[in-house]
Amino acid sequence: MELVDAVAANGTETNAPVDAGITLVPGQPATIHITELEMTAAPKQSLPFPVNIQTALMRVVDIPPAYYRFLYLQVGRRWHWVDRLRLDDEALTAVLHDKRNCVTVLYVNGAPAGFFEVLHVDDDTVELTHFGLFERALGLGLGKWFLLQALYGCWSYGPKVVKVQTNNLDHPRAIQLYQRFGFSPVATREGELVPLTEDEMLDLVRKL
Repeated sequence: MELVDAVAANGTETNAPVDAGITLVPGQPATIHITELEMTAAPKQSLPFPVNIQTALMRVVDIPPAYYRFLYLQVGRRWHWVDRLRLDDEALTAVLHDKRNCVTVLYVNGAPAGFFEVLHVDDDTVELTHFGLFERALGLGLGKWFLLQALYGCWSYGPKVVKVQTNNLDHPRAIQLYQRFGFSPVATREGELVPLTEDEMLDLVRKL
């Protein structure tokens, strides 16, 4: 399971580190606190299109593993995303090319600047599994607008419920932002995160 990033595009757009009171040691399991949220109606907000920059949203069909890892690292390394990085090419391709899975990339002034990933769980349920901006896109006023586009993507499937997860490595206002867009917390639980070791990082570099 991957923990969704609610920080990089949560509208606060800060580069400040997050102090979650957790000491992370490469290769050593750490306990994290996970909050599950759901929304049962499409968002009613309408946000203006970002001005003075060129943006484009493009769904990436059959995304290559190397390109996905690039996106994943650019968004997730600040927030300790690791699950997908531990998959080899075959396993990662199987996940990404699942017909229920959809990756959409945000381009700003012609270059990738973020992505979101949606899993069509079943006819009634869609999950926003990954979401965030690159550091270079922070401060441009894109965060809330980009999250709204991700939610529009989720609701385009016509589900009864849209789900998302966040955790205490995310921004302190992540849950507040999700609630602003119509989510409600429905459950909490403990999870485990094992930061990448130096050897794993070196192996990852060879795959890029």
